[in-house]
Amino acid sequence: MTQRENDKALDRVRRRLLQLLAANGSNLRTASLAMGRNAAYLHQFIKRGTPRVLAEDDREILAEHLGCRPDLLRPDRKLRRAARAKPPPASGPYSAPKGYSAVPEADVRRAAAAGAWNGDLEEANEAWLFADPLIRHELRAEPGDLWMIPVDGDSMEPVLARGDRILIDVSRTVPVPPGIFVIWDGMGLVAKRIEHVPLSDPPKVVLRSLNPTYDSHECLAEHVRVVGRAVWVSRRL
Repeated sequence: MTQRENDKALDRVRRRLLQLLAANGSNLRTASLAMGRNAAYLHQFIKRGTPRVLAEDDREILAEHLGCRPDLLRPDRKLRRAARAKPPPASGPYSAPKGYSAVPEADVRRAAAAGAWNGDLEEANEAWLFADPLIRHELRAEPGDLWMIPVDGDSMEPVLARGDRILIDVSRTVPVPPGIFVIWDGMGLVAKRIEHVPLSDPPKVVLRSLNPTYDSHECLAEHVRVVGRAVWVSRRL
């Protein structure tokens, strides 16, 4: 399915939101942050239908960001009733049995091929099922904040190796405490250990590769585009 066909499959509010973003030179990530939400919030709203409708407060803030009337982002009464009454589809790329959530895999090759990143992860038409208790109690995350990222390269060996897959939480982008994060380095999505430099002003961080053959370096925190914190890893034995 082409991007145009995907857009046509969206409801009126979602299509209008994409049009308003394009007309204002904004994007899903920028608008999400303007709302005080995590960077992937509107991507989930558009691509995954979560939430089904935007809350009134969110519509007002988003409308201010886009320079439009809040009612342009409000579904009509018929659509709101249908959204409450209609059950989720029985099958689809992100359907899941009761008690499980489907987590999409990101297409990191597409992001690297583009040579630039607009803040939105692209789906690779793959999804992983995770038990809801594991997500909420073990990983302490929300299903809508999770993405699966394939690992390519050896800079994080022995902790992460080529062929591994890591689960990242896109709502957690602050390196306190230190940990492994996925970042955009200007050429692609990569995993690095990030540590905050105490008492630095302006704030600085250290980006570390766990493989000792790779160098670590210090930079301003504002120059690092953090996608999310790694919370789980999968490896074939």
